Amino acid sequence: MSSARGRLICTVALLALASGACTPLDDAMAAIFGRSMRDQPSFDPYEMTLLPPEGTVPLSAGNYPAGHFDLNVGQPEGSADVPPPFTEDDMANRPEVVDSLTNPVPPTPESLARGEQLYERVCIVCHGPDGAGTTGYITELFPILATYPLTGESAMGRSDGYIYGMIRIGRVLMPAYGHQISHYDRWHVVNYVRQLQGMGAGAEEAGN
Repeated sequence: MSSARGRLICTVALLALASGACTPLDDAMAAIFGRSMRDQPSFDPYEMTLLPPEGTVPLSAGNYPAGHFDLNVGQPEGSADVPPPFTEDDMANRPEVVDSLTNPVPPTPESLARGEQLYERVCIVCHGPDGAGTTGYITELFPILATYPLTGESAMGRSDGYIYGMIRIGRVLMPAYGHQISHYDRWHVVNYVRQLQGMGAGAEEAGN
């Protein structure tokens, strides 16, 4: 019994020594070499540790094209239409920040076609093909998750800039899509939403 107890005591002592062995060793290394293993550089998640090669566009860049329907292939970002950053708090308490934005993209057939393409790619899953918010795929699966109707009076009373802001940074239950839909493409979606609301030129042409 005493032998087994002795082995148990030795085992516990060795485990205690092993668990704390790094601390004095680390302290000794810090005293000798001037640094500790606990003090070392680390990187944040998704942090780019190397500069991008010359002539490429980093993923973290705004990557704004110079105009709608233009492609950014690494040229300097020259668009003056991109608004400064704003927040959900701005949209809730200072809506003039987004209401003052002017839609730089006219609702041409090309813009409406691009807006429809993006809407069906990103927005239709929640808002539905008609924008009513009751025919989206998410709502069909989970009726309790009926989404905001884009064709309702509230949405129709919002400015183009407000809808742009919703796409860019989201608000309440709607997530931000600024990382998926670029600056000018957001305005194409705004134009298409106006068409769904029966307010855009494309809707008037379709009714003729």
